[in-house]
Formats: sequence, C-alpha cells, structure tokens
Amino acid sequence: MKPIDPRLLRYARATRVFLVAVVALGAVGAGLVIAQAMLIAEVVVGAFQHRMAVSDLGIPLLLLAAVAVGRALVGWLTELAAHRAGAAVKSELRGRLLERSAELGPGWLSGQRTGSLVALATRGVDALDDYFSRYLPQLGLAVVVPVAVLARIVTEDWVSAAIIVGTLPLIPVFMVLIGWATQSRMDRQWRLLSRLSGHFLDVVAGLPTLKVFGRAKAQAESIRRITGEYRQATMRTLRIAFISSFALELLATISVALVAVTIGMRLVHGEMDLYIGLVILVLAPEAYLPLRQVGAQYHAAAEGLAAAEEIFEVLETPVPVSGSVAVPEGALAVEGVTVRYPGRSADAVSNVSFGVEPGETVALVGPSGAGKSTLLSVLLGFVRPAEGRVRVGEVDLADADLQQWRSRIAWVPQRPHLYAGTIAENVRLARPGADDESVRRALRDAGALDFVDALPEGVDTALGEDGAGLSAGQRQRLALARAFLADRPVLLLDEPTAALDGATEAEVVAAVRRLAAGRTVLLVVHRPALLEVADRVVRLEEPETTAALPVAPAVAQRTGTRSDEVELRTPAESADEPMSGDVLARVRAMSGARRGRLGLALLLGSLALGSAVGLMATSGWLISRASQHPPVLYLMMAVTATRAFGIGRAVFRYAERLVSHDAVLRMLADTRVAVFRRLERLAPAGLRRVRRGDLLSRLVADVDALQDYWLRWLLPAGAAVVVSAASVGFTAWLLPEAGAVLAAGLLAAGIGVPVITGAVARRAEHRLAPARGVLATRVTDLLT
Repeated sequence: MKPIDPRLLRYARATRVFLVAVVALGAVGAGLVIAQAMLIAEVVVGAFQHRMAVSDLGIPLLLLAAVAVGRALVGWLTELAAHRAGAAVKSELRGRLLERSAELGPGWLSGQRTGSLVALATRGVDALDDYFSRYLPQLGLAVVVPVAVLARIVTEDWVSAAIIVGTLPLIPVFMVLIGWATQSRMDRQWRLLSRLSGHFLDVVAGLPTLKVFGRAKAQAESIRRITGEYRQATMRTLRIAFISSFALELLATISVALVAVTIGMRLVHGEMDLYIGLVILVLAPEAYLPLRQVGAQYHAAAEGLAAAEEIFEVLETPVPVSGSVAVPEGALAVEGVTVRYPGRSADAVSNVSFGVEPGETVALVGPSGAGKSTLLSVLLGFVRPAEGRVRVGEVDLADADLQQWRSRIAWVPQRPHLYAGTIAENVRLARPGADDESVRRALRDAGALDFVDALPEGVDTALGEDGAGLSAGQRQRLALARAFLADRPVLLLDEPTAALDGATEAEVVAAVRRLAAGRTVLLVVHRPALLEVADRVVRLEEPETTAALPVAPAVAQRTGTRSDEVELRTPAESADEPMSGDVLARVRAMSGARRGRLGLALLLGSLALGSAVGLMATSGWLISRASQHPPVLYLMMAVTATRAFGIGRAVFRYAERLVSHDAVLRMLADTRVAVFRRLERLAPAGLRRVRRGDLLSRLVADVDALQDYWLRWLLPAGAAVVVSAASVGFTAWLLPEAGAVLAAGLLAAGIGVPVITGAVARRAEHRLAPARGVLATRVTDLLT
C-alpha cells in the first residue's frame, strides 16, 4: 500500500480534510520547534556563559513555557483531528463494505467465510486507527518539520546542514526497502487472523454438537495451534520491521552524534558561537525524528493496511448488473432454466420449465438435491441461470429492476433467521414503520399471538441470537408473521414445516393456508401435509425433467408425543459474569511463566531509554565544555561516549522490542485458549443469551487490546521509572536544586498526567468494549 492510498481518498472523503489539517498543524508545530530550540539556547547561554540570574531570564523562560504549552496544544489538536477523522473514515468504510456485501448478495456471501468477513468489517476496519491516529499525522510532520528545521540550520551552519542533508534521505530509502520486504508477511499475518476469526465463529456455533461428540476440548488445541501460527507470523514480520526501525534509529543517532562532535570541534577552535551550536544541537534530532516515527508508525499501522487491501478488494468486486425494466403484474414462467455453480461438475438445476398463474399456489416436490431451493434463489434474483430464463408477465427477470421485484415478494426460508432483539423488532423487519396493532394482527394470523402473549414481556420479549429460547415451530410462525405483515402479492416458502412435530405442523399449515389466500405462491414441499394447500404440484424427479401432477390427497399427519413449545429460559450462568478484584491486577497475573522475558524486556528498554538520555546529556556537556576551548584530548571520552550511546540506543531498543512482543504474544495465545475453555464449560446453556459476534469480539479484538496495556503502557512506564530515578539521582548528585526541580517535573508528568488520561481511557474502554460486541453481532446477523 502506498503512503497515502488514493483509494482512501476515493472511498473515504473525510481523509482529504484531515490531510489538510495535518499539514497545517505540522507547519505550526515546526515553527514552535524552532522557537523552542532558540529559547533553550538563549537560556543556557545566558546562565552558563553570562552567569545571568533566574530573574534576568524571566522573559525567555516564560516564552519557553508558552511554547511548550503551544506544542502540547498542537499535539492534542492533531490527535483530536486524527481520531475524529479515523472514526468518520471507519464508519464510512464499514458502511460501504457492508453495503457492497449486501449488493453482491447471498450467492457471493455463500462463497465467503462468515468469520473472516465479520473480522474484516470489525477488527479489520478498526485496525485503521493506527493508520489515522499515528501514521498519517507523522507523515504530515515528516513533510513539514525537516524542511523547516533545515531551513533554520542552513542559515547558521552549512556544515551541519550538509551532514543532515546527506543522511536524511537514507531514512525513507530504508523505509521503502523494508516495507517491500514486510508487505507479503503482513498480508499473511492478516490472513491468519481472519482464519482464527472464522474458525472461532464456526466452533462457537457448533459447540453443542462438538460437546455431544466429545470434540469440544480438542478444539482448544486447534485454537492454540492457529494462535501459535499467528504469533510466529507476527514475529517474522516484526523482526524485519524492527530491523528497519533499528537501521533508522542507528542512522539518526549516529548522524546527531556526528553533528554534535563537529560542533564541539569547531567550538574548541573558536569557529562557532555557543548559542548557534546549541540551536543546531537541539534542532538536529528534530529533523530526523518525524521520519523515524513515520517508519515506526507505518509498521504499527501495517495490520490496518493489510486489512484495507481486503476491504478495497471487496469494494472493487463488480456487482451483478441489475436491469431497469419495471416488473408488471402477471404470471411467473420458468423456461428451460439450468443453474450451474462454479467448481461443480453436475448442474444444480437442469432444463426446468413450469409456470405459476396469478393467485395460484404451486408446490415444488422432489428428492433432496433436485434444485428446489435453487429455483427459489433464481426467482429472488440471487442466482442467475446459466441457460434459460424466468419471466414475470412478459419481462425477463434478467432485465427487470430486481429491487422493485423483491419489494413484491414475501419469503419464508426453511430456517428463518431471527435477530438478537425483541419479537416486535423481528416481525417489523418486513415493514419497519408498522404500528403495534399491525404487528399483533400479523402474529394472530400466523398463529403466534398466543405463545407470544404468554411470554413475560409479550411482543417486547428479547430473543437470543437466532431466536435462542424459541422452538422451531415458534420461530417458523414468527417468520410467517413477517410475511403476513409484509402483505406482498408473491409468496415464496421453502419447506416451512421441516423438522416440526405433527401438532405444530398442523398449526403452521393452517397459517400458510391463510397467508396464501389471494396471492401467487410457490411452495417447496418435502412433507405431504402442505400439499393440500397447493392448487398444482410440479415434481422434480430428475434434474433434466419436470412433470405437472394433479394435487395429491392429503396424507394423515404424524402426531408427536411431546410439545415443541419451549419457553424462553434464563441461562444458568453467563459468559459475561463480572470479574471480582482488580482487573489490572488479574491482567498482570497472566504474565505467570513469561515474567522472566518481561523482566529482560524491561531491562533492555531501560538501557535503550538511558542511552538516549546519556546521548543528549553527553552531547550537551561536550558542546558546553568545548565553548571554553579546552584541549581536544580532554573531550575525547565524551566524543567516544556519544558514539557508544548512539549505537547502544538502537541495539537495546531492537532487542527490547523483540523480547517484549514475543512474550506478550505468547500471553495472548494462552489467554485465547483460556477464554475458549471457559466458553466450552459454559456451553450450551450458559451461552444461550450470549451472541456469537460478541464472543468473536472478545476472543479476537478484546484479547488483542491487552497487548497495548503491556507494550504501550506497563513496560514503557517501567523503563521510564527506572531511568527517571537514575536521572534524578545523578542530577541531584551534581546539583541538588536541579535534581529537586527534575523530580517535581517528572512526578507531575509521570504520575499526574497518566492518572488523568488513564481514568479517561478506562471510562472510554468500558463503553467501547460492549459496543464492539454489539457491532460484531449486528455484522454477523447481516452477513449470515
């Protein structure tokens, strides 16, 4: 994917405004960076060379504080714009993705894995957060800040500017080369995550069956294996990505060290003023920082970019062309229709012909696999015949406006899908604006009102996913109620009495008889009870032939010995039970066997951060002492130290990233297996009201969110505490007053700010985690 994919600009209009805002804020930020460097140099020179008191430096110090506030404000505005733009883009992309999936229709969806599509529409779209909140803002800064900084440096010292100009272009070159190397690995990592999502969704849906056959526990090992493959693929990608960051960091730090050494040498010989040297020393890292951060944030956003490729692939899949001819009233005619699915040797339907007159009820009968349900899909416009045609009146369905045609059809499938919502909401799916009386009338006509009124909350009773808590007969009658409420002239029913007992079947048959009155009806029938509703029967004996038969006499119905009516039940226990104790303490307790690796990561992170502090401190000391013109040999230890700190910072950072990511990914794999084992113990009764989309969100997105706690908060905070304590101790040893000021500043920045932001983030996450589950559930409902 390109730095700014033009497809994002095309499919997500909010991206354009955001890019303009990022560049504008970057320009303001660049001006503040230059002002900060000049003010720092002025304060240091005034205090160090001119021995000025704090009162004499009041104005520069106040301006420096104002600049710091300004930089913080610009950073806040950039993040605010990034998150708002990201939310708008994600919403737009998700809407377009789901809309295109719906336009592609059931025929296309049947060839996709539902779990992978759900992961793409939820976790995949959400993975673009890093792209918008981190990568694009840094890209804007990388365009503006280096140019502004170089313009300021070249006016003071062309030698330092030449060093920066000579090394700066190497950073994007490394980024491009490493990006090419990681792209295929990142795509494979996303495919493995999609596979994990799809596998988990399948396993959750089939947990009762797996438990009956004793295979549920074995699936834990399957999930462990897939998560292990995902971890290994992620680590292979990260090794290359971290080599990129290592190269960029090493190049930048060595370049800054080289600038510092050349400035020091010229200060020794009196060829440069201390003020200019300090301005250049402070600005030099700022020239490299945005480009280094672009490289780091690109890899952080790589998963989102890989998912975006799949999103664009769906968005660019051509939609079957629908005609525009208005559909007239008239008979249905199926003329020589043959349906052939890709990859199958035999025809699903072969040369079928029959007609249905207006107001007539025709039953399709025949053995399983004869193509009865496929013919309904052809009539609905979901499947296009390879040969033959379907006419409505004199209009070929291939030329007809399918949206208008479907608006005249009520469809009752063999397994009607009920959404997680109230009974009234499920019935209103056919006519969202229907009033309560119309809903109750439809339920009465379908023979469902009695059992609905017997429920504690009547039509406002909330159903579990796919109607969990209702019997098959109750679900079927709710589907018939939808058809009654829709009140459309054409009715398609696909085996509405399948898997029902005799008593329930009789009630459904009576409802179908009422529903068929005055409508054009095509029934797919396996059981004889429905044949008495039909005016005519079309038998599909063989795929190649059809024959019209007279209506068969009604056959005695089977009677059942037990009722199919099951009351809605509350699960004995819920997978969403509250967690006792401190949640973060329990998250930390997960580290268990990984504490050794995490301790090593903390040590390496502290050494990397300490090297960065040491590099700046040594460079500052080198330039300050050089301004006093000591012998060159007096500075050689500092010169050597700058190089050592520069190399050590990159090496320690690379090692820390590898160790910490490996440890955390292993923990996440263990957590996923533990979550599944808990679900396996609860299933099926304990999961009756828990939705598959919510469970998928917990196992994939919510578990992955835990890595942010370790990699972006706990380990960096631990390293910061160690290095801050060492810095305060060393500074206090040199100058107690400075140590006290540094300690106060670090406490305010390191404790006060994280406490406030952490509280806000936790409050937001408490709202966001359930919302992710609801979103995943809605998406799962739509795509299934």
